[in-house]
Amino acid sequence: QVQLVESGGGLVQAGGSLRLSCTASGRTFSSYVMAWFRQAPGKEREYVAIASARLGNIYYADSVKGRFTISRDNAKNTVYLQMNSLKPEDTAVYYCAASRVGGTKGTSYDYWGQGTQVTVSS
Repeated sequence: QVQLVESGGGLVQAGGSLRLSCTASGRTFSSYVMAWFRQAPGKEREYVAIASARLGNIYYADSVKGRFTISRDNAKNTVYLQMNSLKPEDTAVYYCAASRVGGTKGTSYDYWGQGTQVTVSS
């Protein structure tokens, strides 16, 4: 069982930055693919960024490429999402998720955090 707790959301002006953190319980964090998803009101959940177990493979959604960076510290059981040049359309609840297999579909992820709200004002 893995428990995920996100932090770092908030309100920021367009062009600003935020860093989200997600800390996992358990001793097998390093074996999981970690990802960030987001869901805006009235929209479907979408993947934002994915990091394989040892950062051998990293993927970004086109909408955030060049602005967001995913990283992980396996010694601290933590994955991060650095978000720069934020836009109003980035406003959403952001979730971290863990999976043994990974992928861009949320259904592939076994464990989810509670979510953290990110609001970008124009």
